[in-house]
Amino acid sequence: MKIADVGSIIEFKEGMQGIVEKVNENSVIVDLTYMDNYLEYDLDRRTVVNHKNYVIKGHINDK
Repeated sequence: MKIADVGSIIEFKEGMQGIVEKVNENSVIVDLTYMDNYLEYDLDRRTVVNHKNYVIKGHINDK
């Protein structure tokens, strides 16, 4: 299993995406405002995602 690093763009939970802000032992803290439709969801700005529950899509520096 490849673990994301700070700045990685990840996808999780049925297509939601975000940018990793912090990497913990078992999870990452993700900034959800990366999504264009972030305001359509009634969510906090950040969420925690277990390493087992995401796919790395790229890195913010790749843009």
